[in-house]
Amino acid sequence: MKGSQVTIQHVSKSFGDFHALDDINFTIQPGEFFSLLGPSGCGKTTLLRIIAGFESPDEGAVLFDDTNVIPFPPDKRHSNTVFQTYALFPHLSVYDNVAFPLRLKKMDKQAIDEKVRSYLHLVQLDDHIFKKPNQLSGGQKQRVAIARALINEPKVLLLDEPLSALDAKLRANLLIDLDNLHDKIGITFIYVTHDQSEALSVSDHIAVMNKGHVLQVGTPFEIYESPATQFVAQFIGETNLFEAQVVDCIPHAVPGASDDYMVTLNVPYLGKQAPLPTDTPEMASSDKYMMVTDYEPTEKGQKVAFTIRPEKIRITTETPDVHGRTDINVFKGVVEEPVYSGFQSKFYVRLENGALITVFKQHMNYLDDGPEIAWKDSVYVSWSSNDGYIVEDIEK
Repeated sequence: MKGSQVTIQHVSKSFGDFHALDDINFTIQPGEFFSLLGPSGCGKTTLLRIIAGFESPDEGAVLFDDTNVIPFPPDKRHSNTVFQTYALFPHLSVYDNVAFPLRLKKMDKQAIDEKVRSYLHLVQLDDHIFKKPNQLSGGQKQRVAIARALINEPKVLLLDEPLSALDAKLRANLLIDLDNLHDKIGITFIYVTHDQSEALSVSDHIAVMNKGHVLQVGTPFEIYESPATQFVAQFIGETNLFEAQVVDCIPHAVPGASDDYMVTLNVPYLGKQAPLPTDTPEMASSDKYMMVTDYEPTEKGQKVAFTIRPEKIRITTETPDVHGRTDINVFKGVVEEPVYSGFQSKFYVRLENGALITVFKQHMNYLDDGPEIAWKDSVYVSWSSNDGYIVEDIEK
């Protein structure tokens, strides 16, 4: 099988006064695992239904390769859909559920048998062929639905939150199986989810949606490390986000980077100047504001948002040794709440000027992890200017 390129061109859709989709544009490459990610009501399922043919857009086109499929009914689009609710026939066996689309085509009985057994083997259901749906687990039912969707050999498989009804552990396991299945068959997968971890772990590209708009399309790395908007920064993983103003922006040479700038920020919630520890001479005399590396020039006086991921921040009970570096931001604070999660601890740290910042500390080595940080401890948090990120459009 080979997947189709899917192009969404200026697609809009309203239901009465509610604008579900507003001028959506992007392209999915053949064979990609592409996710539509966003909160409930953002328009992702409406867009999937338009691609599938269950809804018609008010405006725009959907192209499979070079063909606009909007005029075609669902069964003529070379796509199939896997639903959250499985949509299996309860009175039919696993075998008969998967065979059903082929029998509608009046295929030869032997050809049907060979193909059904082949696809049930593909989804690892060889031992459950003659069971009824009520004898299967939720994960097994979803595998049947996937096999039935694939047996017509579509060029595009549409998956509408197919794992949301499953428990967390089963969901994680089936997601891996789904990714492996995609690698084997090579068709285009379009996957709708509100779960950021699902999208990040399996997608080639992700479209982040909110309120009927696509806010950013990119690889999981781009979406996480370089969010385009405040919403994307906050929706994808956890982050610390502050409004700020650009004090200065000058070209800055960093090894391995090109055309980047050292931006100095005034972050009101952190104080006009960083509360630097007084027992570090080279820092105590500093008059610098918070610093961040940006790859696009910003303007002096420009209002921006500053974001730093919790795992990028180091937390210590001792003053960090920065070896005279000027690209390290250091703040002093008090631990308001430590949260132990086994593989890591999360710390909520109240800085001296009142800001609350979240820090993740991975537990790498049991014996060499340093002193335990506890509630009400005085700590230092620090991070490199290369790890902060400027989000230029401030959403209210």
